[in-house]
Amino acid sequence: MSDNRIGERLKNGLLIENPTFVMMLGMCPTLAVTTSGINGLGMGLSTTIVLTMSNLIISLLRNVIPDRVRMPAFIVVVASFVTIVQFLVQGFVPSLYAALGIYIPLIVVNCIILGRAESFASKNPIIPSTFDGIGMGLGFTCSLTVIGCVRELLGSGKIFNMVILPSDIYTPITIFVLAPGAFFVLSVLVAVMNVVRKKMDAKGKPLAAPVGCLADGCAGCSMANSCTGKLTADKKGGE
Repeated sequence: MSDNRIGERLKNGLLIENPTFVMMLGMCPTLAVTTSGINGLGMGLSTTIVLTMSNLIISLLRNVIPDRVRMPAFIVVVASFVTIVQFLVQGFVPSLYAALGIYIPLIVVNCIILGRAESFASKNPIIPSTFDGIGMGLGFTCSLTVIGCVRELLGSGKIFNMVILPSDIYTPITIFVLAPGAFFVLSVLVAVMNVVRKKMDAKGKPLAAPVGCLADGCAGCSMANSCTGKLTADKKGGE
């Protein structure tokens, strides 16, 4: 796998198909655990580990797992890594484990992980699948960390428990560490992401994936032109 292709898989997860700001996936943990930057970072990294290892194993076994049981098999693989991560977090970072609570075991049914397993890892070799997991995981981690930091800063004047806005000059807006604040911050950041994407489109450097590529997991890859050409040919043929 070329360095360029690796970069494309990472860029895909961070920008083109960012799970949170573009695909709007994994909304439950995004809204529930991002009361602080450390919670968002911890949840994101936990998901990244599970996503990367699951993609690796599923890609390795893609020619062994029968089609009729592929989803149960994917869930078993994901659940195994979630259990390992849960025990590690509980043993080494008990405060983070207490803060994340039920959302760690719920990684098993996170649509980001199952979606990448079905659309990419089960159809591609090990190395691309691994870096796809890393890219999507980092995109999810960055999104949750940014949301958590914004909510923590506005809600308590801190970032990663470090005082940024002292109480003598700033009155915390506590609604931002509550549920309504999560929706508000998410909506603003999604709007900012959309503005950035439109500006990049206007400059001729689009961040959006080619039409028809998202379903096949090839957004941002070297096959983008062939996907677009195939769609155009299909459309002409249909006419």
